[in-house]
Amino acid sequence: MTIRRRAVLLGATGAVVAAGGLPRPAIAQGIKELKVVTSWTIELQPGWGESADRLAHSITAASDNRLKVTVYPANTLVRAFEVFDAVSAGAVDMYHSADNYFGSKSPALDLFSAVPYGMTADELSSWVTFGGGQALYDEVDAPFNIKPLFCMNTGVQMGGWFAKEVNTSEDFKGLRYRMPGLGAEVLRRMGATVVTTPGGEIMTALKSGAIDASEWVGPWLDVSLGLSNAADYYYYPGFHEPGTPATLGINKTLWDSLTATDRALIETAAAAELTRSLAEFNAQNVKALKLLRADERIKILRFSDELIKTFGKLSKEVLADTAAKDPLTRKVYDSYMAFLAGVMEWGELSETGYRDTRRLALG
Repeated sequence: MTIRRRAVLLGATGAVVAAGGLPRPAIAQGIKELKVVTSWTIELQPGWGESADRLAHSITAASDNRLKVTVYPANTLVRAFEVFDAVSAGAVDMYHSADNYFGSKSPALDLFSAVPYGMTADELSSWVTFGGGQALYDEVDAPFNIKPLFCMNTGVQMGGWFAKEVNTSEDFKGLRYRMPGLGAEVLRRMGATVVTTPGGEIMTALKSGAIDASEWVGPWLDVSLGLSNAADYYYYPGFHEPGTPATLGINKTLWDSLTATDRALIETAAAAELTRSLAEFNAQNVKALKLLRADERIKILRFSDELIKTFGKLSKEVLADTAAKDPLTRKVYDSYMAFLAGVMEWGELSETGYRDTRRLALG
């Protein structure tokens, strides 16, 4: 075991088990035993954890057990925000997480995860699959010895839960708001105090008053986490995460050692789970939204036009500043924004055009 690998497991990045508990992938009779660590605790099993489990099962079954994939929730082997480092070092084989948690590694990672007023789930998948995004993603992650694959998407997220009404930009000054990624920088520029709290700790923090507001995902997972019991005001639409993917980050040394067949198998399983998970989020959000609307205590409110304009103005500034941080991030930004412009034009004619006429036709 290398010194770096031992450091990851023994606490240099906060792993929670002894090094002896994480052997290298076992290879016996052609079988590889692969470990996936996630940023999702047991409390976050619905949606996030279940999708990771399905993906692991799909890879195992499709490989006829040649690739035996086991999932370890956050804090069982590695802490939630330290899975990137663990996979990079080769301490474990794969992670299942949202890459906006790791923007400190490379600002370009935020552009593959949560871009304020950026691409929706379908648009993002189009860019990555057919617009050159995957090659750029590979380029960003290569120095960290990681091969990234999108493997889940939540769809458009909500604006979040608030302890009180917010109507103007002034209402955000001093507000203690839980949000990661580029959206958090937008809030900072509005005067909010941003807190990055792991998902499993949000409900306690919101209910105790340690924070005043928090985004999470949408009706399904917010209700599951108990956020609907911790605050009364539920705002939409979210500006910060219009189509947030989870990434299967694979140790690149391991990835390069796999056969072409096994690499294709993993890519196919990840793509299938990406589609399946988005369908599940949409279906489950419908059910959960009905429950929220039936609760007279909960007020589902739209952000004011003033706030939306402020979010938009500051989002442009944050993205421009992010792009200026280094040449590779600028390269990713230029590709992303060029594709966004084209897909927005097409979307106005197709998706948006259809939805508007459907509302008119059906009343």
